[in-house]
Amino acid sequence: MYKKESIESARDIIEALSKIGHAITSDLYLEDILNLIVTVTAEVMNSKICSIMLLDAKRNELTIKATQSMSKEYINKNPLKLGEGVAGKVALENTPAAIYDIINNDDYKSKDIAKRENLFSMLCIPLHVKGRVIGVLNLYTSEPHKFSDYEINILSTVADAAAIVIENSKLMIETNIIREELESRKSVERAKGILMSELGLAEDEAFKKIQKFAMNNRKSMREVSEAIIMSHDMKNI
Repeated sequence: MYKKESIESARDIIEALSKIGHAITSDLYLEDILNLIVTVTAEVMNSKICSIMLLDAKRNELTIKATQSMSKEYINKNPLKLGEGVAGKVALENTPAAIYDIINNDDYKSKDIAKRENLFSMLCIPLHVKGRVIGVLNLYTSEPHKFSDYEINILSTVADAAAIVIENSKLMIETNIIREELESRKSVERAKGILMSELGLAEDEAFKKIQKFAMNNRKSMREVSEAIIMSHDMKNI
């Protein structure tokens, strides 16, 4: 099913990994990077469908977050519970799975979609960071294929790269949230001080005044606080 020259060409593989590497260090959004990863992987592996499913830790569900497939049925298929189906078991056990015939595999769930999309074999690799699974990378073929160790290693390398960019993105978001919270607290504290000084309010009264104004005007407390600070600074210019 695979083109021999595509699979065994070190140049193709290096080129694909290079594209993924450049994407990781670029300013692209996470969604764009994941879409690039599945597109490049599908191309170099000559696969029918390549997809990334991420794990929602609260719901214990795997949901498709990126795929190069145009199939609406595949894109919108139901999430898998952790341990459910091939992908769910891979995520639970943190071990790759190569399925020769998904239609006749007891674990594979979406057989109706597989038949309509002409999917036959599947390779599923866990995305993990420091042993913690955050999702899976799926590869489907349209012809019977027995995946080699070489192919499994290639997809594992791609999965590791995807896991890194996903984890880094999450850390960046968390860092930005913490930074925003700290900046918000600083603004509120300063605004409270201004109200206490100018209006002779107690600390809790100043806080409630900011809070009430924010709620009544559908503004954040930071926005209200920064307006108070700006007004105060303008008076003192």
